[in-house]
Amino acid sequence: MGVIDDKQQIELSQSWEFLCRRHAGVHNAQLLIHSESRQLHLKTAFGPLDQPPTYPDQPFHTASVGKMFTGILIAQLVEQGKLRYEDEIARYLEPDLIEGLHVFKGHDYSGTLCIEHLLTHTSGLADYYEDKPRKAPSFVDQLLQHPEASMSPEETVRWTKAHLPPVRRPGRRGHYSNTGYNLLGLIIERVTDKPYHVCLHEQIFEPLGMKHTYLLHFSEPAAESEYPVATVSLGKQVIDVQVYKSFSSNYASGQTVSTTEDLLIFMKALQQNRLVSEATYARMQTWNRLWVGVDSGLGLMRLRLLPFAKDLRTYGHLGSTGSFALYHPSCDVYMIGSLNCRGLMGPAARFVLSVIKKIR
Repeated sequence: MGVIDDKQQIELSQSWEFLCRRHAGVHNAQLLIHSESRQLHLKTAFGPLDQPPTYPDQPFHTASVGKMFTGILIAQLVEQGKLRYEDEIARYLEPDLIEGLHVFKGHDYSGTLCIEHLLTHTSGLADYYEDKPRKAPSFVDQLLQHPEASMSPEETVRWTKAHLPPVRRPGRRGHYSNTGYNLLGLIIERVTDKPYHVCLHEQIFEPLGMKHTYLLHFSEPAAESEYPVATVSLGKQVIDVQVYKSFSSNYASGQTVSTTEDLLIFMKALQQNRLVSEATYARMQTWNRLWVGVDSGLGLMRLRLLPFAKDLRTYGHLGSTGSFALYHPSCDVYMIGSLNCRGLMGPAARFVLSVIKKIR
């Protein structure tokens, strides 16, 4: 593999701009493509001329990319012997939260759910954020209608129990569940006797020097950015996530704000086994099929962008706002960014594939 020349970098920038212009909901977007071995550090941003300026180093809401942080905190606790992936979650959560959590076709599986089920999205639990109830407004609709109303992780679990039945038995095919990750955040708090956001800062952000990364509505960054947090497009609305306290409901399922450079620090640390051991990181890569071309691990995603092309497999995580933090081993390239627009996970994944095809 050779050095990425100026022409290739221009083509990559143009591809990103083309993607952004194709989707009317994209009002600001950040991108970083990095490879030390290929002498590449391409950092750019996109924003329409009639909108407020957009900056490459602008902080943005990472959405489900933040699930990797939750996965790492759980993995560290496993390494410390404070819990096991096989542990039933009822061991760590209040009985009233567990009661009736997973009743499927007349059978109560609530007491059999384990930590690994939640991490790999194989719990069978519904997803409060994306799944739509039959007889009530969707959670996202409520979030937008009541921006001032914060919701605790316990409340998101109770909302799920009240409005969304489980979709299948535990241990079967994956069903993406933000509810499961909020439960993991509560388990982390119970085991450590510390708030989830404190664990994030003490175990990940501070040791790695991720100065612009924090849990929105729960903590503050170590260093304030000179740029505003990027807005997010949800449907026809463009919202300031700092104002919408209702976003606090995302908690351990994806509530962090970060920058492309901070996420690069994290992704490098993950690959270099600076957060967990090599054996633990390998254990996190126990894959279950989630969607076509996407597998879920224990806090990670694997993109099989073409089913039979092993050299195109990419590791990290995607988010519903078109956010991504991914590493492609064969090309030794990190791809990090966000379109900051709900519903663009698929286009973001296809952009990643196009990058790999251009540089491999």
